[in-house]
Amino acid sequence: MSARPTWLRSGRVLFGLAIVIAIALIALAAPLLAPHEPNEQNLISIFLPPAWANGGDAAFPLGTDSLGRCVLSRLIYGARVAMMVAIVASLGAMLIGAVLAHIAGYFGGWIDWLVGRTVDVWMSFPPVILSLILMVGLGIGLRNVILAIVLVDWTRFCRVLRSEVLVVRRRDYVAAARLVGFSHWRTITREILPSTMPLTITLLSLEMGIAVIVEAILSFVGMSVGANTPAWGQMIADARQYIYDSPWNLVFPILMIFITVLGFNVLGDGLRRALDVRLTETRRA
Repeated sequence: MSARPTWLRSGRVLFGLAIVIAIALIALAAPLLAPHEPNEQNLISIFLPPAWANGGDAAFPLGTDSLGRCVLSRLIYGARVAMMVAIVASLGAMLIGAVLAHIAGYFGGWIDWLVGRTVDVWMSFPPVILSLILMVGLGIGLRNVILAIVLVDWTRFCRVLRSEVLVVRRRDYVAAARLVGFSHWRTITREILPSTMPLTITLLSLEMGIAVIVEAILSFVGMSVGANTPAWGQMIADARQYIYDSPWNLVFPILMIFITVLGFNVLGDGLRRALDVRLTETRRA
């Protein structure tokens, strides 16, 4: 019986993975888990507290908002938006950033200079401000939120991975591959990419947490999904007007964002510690 992979023996990885999988399953099973339709209004039952509090109703486990909508149902459906943005936007940013990083780091010269200067200029803009500017131009919608995050955050992958490629391409096995006649494509995909993959996976998991926060900010200011689609940032924006009447409406979506981002960050940190050869060798020494 083969031993478990190193990363599966890490407590951080297992803890973060458990949170991420739990949120993903909640998002996938939203129609089965939600006790009510997320936009179903019950104006007789507005501002109900959670079921365990005085005046709560078991039909609304986490209470209701200013329109009598079930807070739990909206949190569950909001997980769909968060996970969709986290996965799709992060993968898109990773693909663009990783491709440009490997090309620039491997070939060097004017290609590396051009990519490096583009990244420097792009990263000179504050990410959230740049996302808001892009959303003004692109318009409201989940696709545009994903596109805005991809256009902003590909630079995170490109800058870090380019530095790693510059180190890897100087190693002996890369030089040996070129000497035996490997093409540039084969050298990058067979020799360099496997060495940079652990860092890429780590950056991907961390980027997912960032994407959740950015989507929450955009939905908070009304530049993400439409009014009929529940989103955690949108719930915070609605609840802040009634913070003294129903503080739970503000606490629960903030808590969901915190837990989700915590899961991605702990997972990313655990993967970095488990997959980074240099850290592993340091601990063994």
